[in-house]
Amino acid sequence: MEREKRYMPVLVRFDQEGTMRPMVIEFDEAHKYTVDQILDVRRAACQSVGGVGDRYTCRIQGRETYLWFEKGRWFVSARTGHPMNSKKKSS
Repeated sequence: MEREKRYMPVLVRFDQEGTMRPMVIEFDEAHKYTVDQILDVRRAACQSVGGVGDRYTCRIQGRETYLWFEKGRWFVSARTGHPMNSKKKSS
């Protein structure tokens, strides 16, 4: 299965200590997903699409998935050809 690095908006909450918690991942206007739980946060490399950053292991709709924070931007390792990836940027 092919994957691509997909940057996207994420709604984030900061607590009084400055800890960042992703709340909602916005794939597009029709696909917004609430992060139900943060299971782990660690510095790690993304083996599937490259990059190094803070890897958030999240539970979303009962499934575990990774969300990455790299150089001030959020990304996921998204399947290519998936309906949520059909909006390609034109050059």
